[in-house]
Order: sequence, then structure tokens, then C-alpha cells
Amino acid sequence: MHKLNQTSWLLLCFMAALVQDRSFADDGLWLFNNPPAKQLQDKYHFAPTTAWLEHIQKSSVRVGRGGSGSFVSPDGLVLTNHHIGSDSLQNLSDATHNYLVDGFYARTSSEEKKCPGLELNVLQSIQDVTDRVNAAVQPSMNAGQAFLARNRVIADIERESQNTTGLHSEVVKLYGGGTYQLYRYKRYTDVRLAFAPEKRIGFFGGDPDNFEYPRFNLDICLFRAYENGQPAQVENYLKVNPQGPSEHDLVFVSGHPGRTNRQLTVSALTDLRDRVLPFQLQTLYRREVLLAAFGAHSLENQRRIDSDLFGIRNSRKRGDGQLASLLSSEFFAARIEDEKAFRAELENQPTLRPVLEAYNRIDQAETEMMKILVSGFLLEGDWRRRGLGFDSRLFRIARTLIRAAVERPKPNGERLAEYRDSNSAPLELQLFSPAPIYDDVEELELSDSLTDLAARLGPEDSLVKQILAGKSPGERARELVSGTKLKDVEVRHQIYEGGAAALEGSSDPMIALATLVDPAARRFRRVFDESSETEQEAYAQIARARFALKGNEIYPDGTGTLRLSFGEVAGYEEDGKTVPAFTTFAGLYQRANDHQNREPFDLPPRWIDRHDKLNLGTRFNFVTTADVVGGNSGSPVVNEAGELVGLIFDGNIQSLAGDFAYSDEQSRSVAVDVAAIIEALEKMYDAKPLVDELVAGKPVSR
Repeated sequence: MHKLNQTSWLLLCFMAALVQDRSFADDGLWLFNNPPAKQLQDKYHFAPTTAWLEHIQKSSVRVGRGGSGSFVSPDGLVLTNHHIGSDSLQNLSDATHNYLVDGFYARTSSEEKKCPGLELNVLQSIQDVTDRVNAAVQPSMNAGQAFLARNRVIADIERESQNTTGLHSEVVKLYGGGTYQLYRYKRYTDVRLAFAPEKRIGFFGGDPDNFEYPRFNLDICLFRAYENGQPAQVENYLKVNPQGPSEHDLVFVSGHPGRTNRQLTVSALTDLRDRVLPFQLQTLYRREVLLAAFGAHSLENQRRIDSDLFGIRNSRKRGDGQLASLLSSEFFAARIEDEKAFRAELENQPTLRPVLEAYNRIDQAETEMMKILVSGFLLEGDWRRRGLGFDSRLFRIARTLIRAAVERPKPNGERLAEYRDSNSAPLELQLFSPAPIYDDVEELELSDSLTDLAARLGPEDSLVKQILAGKSPGERARELVSGTKLKDVEVRHQIYEGGAAALEGSSDPMIALATLVDPAARRFRRVFDESSETEQEAYAQIARARFALKGNEIYPDGTGTLRLSFGEVAGYEEDGKTVPAFTTFAGLYQRANDHQNREPFDLPPRWIDRHDKLNLGTRFNFVTTADVVGGNSGSPVVNEAGELVGLIFDGNIQSLAGDFAYSDEQSRSVAVDVAAIIEALEKMYDAKPLVDELVAGKPVSR
């Protein structure tokens, strides 16, 4: 990764200033039911209609739980990124077929491969349920009581919606708790792989080029949604404009940005800078070294960990950029001044003055969470609910089973959120996925994470002693992995359906470990949940004050839910040089030649053998000022006509500060040009049927 240069540091300061005045920036992770109409009209003289917004919304797809995509044909064809599809590509592979590295093309529908554990969700409607959620919480309640009351009413809303509509329903907290919206999704759980290029062109340049620009990546993957054993027939899909975009075109990005922290208080940002991010980065660095060394032993080892290693490296590089942003004294000073200015506004408004106390409650909640940060993350997990001290898919299965036995008999509103009726289908899809589990990888990762746990908590810690049972972390990991039966999907079914009775008769060591750890893990989770409830109520107060002062022309932080961003196709200045908006196929070959076609700048054989078939002037990748963050990968880029012109796959290095603030001076989202997708499919992969399906916009028999 390049170090952030002086220009970038100055940019961070400028970005912080934009927290106060964003009137001319292309920033915003906008809600589809509150689009940036004024900004678009004032700057671009464009007014999206209700029909336009609904079409884009229902053409957009949430891929799994952390990626984006879009329908691109009426026969359920879905376009997303190669790196978003990498888990599925790895799960479908074996010792003789490495689809992640070598690619895949189903020349007929019958050859499309069903992807275990993969689901697609398409947002159908949004309904405001703020009043009902808030009415359940009484002023006399403490944080624990308020959390339970809010949990119950949210569970009731989701269950009622799901029973009434048949759609997967999620209550989404926005503006830190300022509003609650009910999102209803159509789910597709029969998802099949149609096409993926080789990794060497899907991720050309590897880690050195990640979060950089210029780029030369065909980071695409095509899946197909099925219903009742047949390709899904969808009404809303994006028609492809084969010409792609032009420079300075207004474009839109519709995707699912992950969590951002643009509304956090200074105290919360301080904890993120000083405690949370360093802890997470230490874990990522440790596991990156571990998996890289394991993969270097053999090609088969590399195949087994390839997707996981990519995800870790991507998270590590993003985290490095985020921490660098927060360590900029200019940036942080600007955030402090911004908060002071807003608090002064509150002080000058007698009706809003009580909101100032909300900052104290956030400080107190942060203090409580930081007390248990390390132990809580190790035993219970970070915000993804993944216990960092037990890096094992088999352990996560065991935890799901033992918690399901306790949670499922409870009233729906009293369960942990992931065990509510509304979440049972997604949970079971993952729990019973037949995706392969490799003993050597499980032992490697579990041994290392147990070592980390013991080192951080201390070998004399009573729980650590019970976890290790008198053995070294490596010995204990081997004992657990070799002794468990949870690789057998049928065994998982039996325990899940049998509940507490099935667990009582189980001698499975992984089940025993999860049972041992659960009481302490739940205690830490309770602190996190109750502190989050305190923060939630406080941030809601602050959000209502912002609404009162600024109207509804503010957008909420990212939550992994569908958002609309906008901007223009435009290059930028860096270190006194102009970075053009577009790259071309010719630039791809030049970059490979500059590195003597050595890894990770080596091209797949077909791209060498067939290079003369390509129009080397075809635009390959491009950048836009549209505001994107992690989770937007796979998002469609559309023009004013609602046509697909590109596919988001990354941001440049300057965009990494976008978790906290945004500026369109240098921050850019990076996309694959549709023109390159079509050229490559036809000239490199002889995939004319796919090209016809994409361009014709009508069913194509194959």
C-alpha cells in the first residue's frame, strides 16, 4: 500500500470541514425513500422520478450478507464482483477443479452450478415503524429493560410482516436510532454460478494494486437466481448500455454500503482510533501471516484458503487506511471543532439544550464497552458476532446449535436477534450449508486463535485453563477438530431439531467447548447490547436535533442496507499529476509488461494468446465521484436513463477515509466499464450467449 502523501493528509483536513458544509460535494449514502432530490436538481439538473427509483431499487440485489449486485436480464442473471463470488467459487472447487483461480463458464443452463449457502435479497418495500418501536420504551426503564422492550417490539413487527407478506422482513435502525424502518425482501436461495473469469484478471495486480488507481481488473461474476428449479423471471432488471459511460456523465450507484462512522461523537471516534481498530488490525495481521504461510506450502493449501486470505488482506488494508485517517491530527482537530460548533448551536436553542446530556451518556456507554473490549471480542465477537478467540467454522456451528437449543423455545421477542422467527431461514441456510470444511485449515486457524486468546487473557485465567484442558493450543485444536461430528450436515440437523435433549446426550467436544464458553460470552454480549441501547437512545436525540436544525437533507450512516449514491465520471489530481478517469485494455498489457508478467501482474494464458482479438482501445476501468464504502462492491453503476454502464469493485486509497467523512476532490469509486465486460466475454471467453442475454435484454435459450 502506498503511504498517504502530503496531498492526502491535506485532503483529510478538507474532508473534515465538509462535515459542516456538504452542499456542493457528491457525498451521501442516500435512502431510496429519501433521495437527494435537491442536491441532484441544484448541481446536475436531474430529478429522479418515483418510477425510476423503484426500478433501480428492485433491480438491485444484496448478495449474501456483505455484497451487492443487480439483475441484468429477465431470466434472473445477476452481475456482481469476482471477489464477492469468491467464497462460492472456492466452495464449489475441489482438488481437480479450482474455479476461483481458473474461472468457470456454464455454456448451457444445465451446467450452472448451485452455490451452497448463498442467498440473494431484493428490497421490495420500506415502511416507517419509528413510532411503534419508540412507544415500547418507557422513560422509567433502565438500559437492560429498554433493550428487551425494543427487542420484543422489533421481533413482533418482523414476524407480523413476514407472516402477512411472505417476505423476509428486517427492522433497520437509522440515524443511530433516530428512525426505524421496516425493510421487506424477496429472497432467492437457489443461486447458481454462470460465469467467472480467472483470478489473475479478476484481481489483476493483487494486494499491491488493491485500493489504488489506475486499475485493470475484470472483477466480475455472473450468478443466476432460480425459483422452483427454473431461472427466476424478474420484472425489474437493468438494461445494459454497451457503450458504457463518458467522461463527466452523471452516474448513480445502487448498493449496500456497510457500516460507516460519520455521525460518531468525538469520544466514540477516540475509542475507535485508540482501542478498537488497533485490536482488529493486530488480529488481521496475525491471521494474514498465518494463512499466507500455510498457502505457500502447496497449491492445494492455497486453494483452500484463497478466499479467506483475500478477505483478510482487504480488511487489513482498509483498516490501515481508516486508522491513518483517525491518526491525522488535522483531521481529528476538525472533527472536534465540528462537534463543538454543533453543541454550541444546541446551547443557543433552549428547546434543544437538553440534548447536550446525550453526549455524556455516549461517553459512559463507551467507557463500559471499552472495559470488556478484548475479552468481549475474543469470547463473543465483534459487531459481526464472530468470536475472535475461536476462529473455526466448526466452533461457530457448535455455538449456533447450543444457542438455538436455548433461544428457540423462548417467546420470539425474548430471543437473541439472530434466532428470531424472521431470521430462522437465513440462519438455517448457513447452518446446513454443505460447503466443504477442511480439517487442516480448521486446526490451523483454531490453534492460532486459541494461542491468541491465551496470550491476551493469560494462561492462568481460569476459563483459559478450562478451554485448553491442560493441552497446548495446537493439541487442543487437533483434539477438537478430529473429535467433532459437526462436519456431517445430518448431525447438525439432528441436534438442531432435537434441541436441549439432543445436546444432553452429545459427547461432541466442539459442542462441549461452545457450552463451556457460552455463559461468559453471553455476559459480555449483554454489556455490549445494553451499552449500545444507551448509545442508541442518545444518538437518536442528537439525530432529532440535527433534523430540527438542518431539515431532512442529511443521510444516515451505512447499515448494510440499500442506498443510492451519485456523482460524475471524473479523474483527479494527485501529486501534481492528472489521473485520467478511464483505463484501457492497452494499459492492462502495458502494466503486465512493466512487471515482466510476474505475479501478481501476470495475465492468464488466454489473455496472452488472444490479445490480438481485443480492441485494445476499449475502456476497461473508470472512476467516479459517487460515494461508496465497503459493502458497495458489486454495485451497479447506472446512467440517468437507468441503464447499466459499470460495476463498482473498489475505491482508491483516498476513499478509505470515507468511513468518517467524504470529499469528492480526490476520493473515487472504481468500476469495471460495461464495454470491457462485453468485449472480454465475447473475445476472450467465447461467451456470445451471455453477451446476447446482457445486451438483448430478453431471454436467450442456451
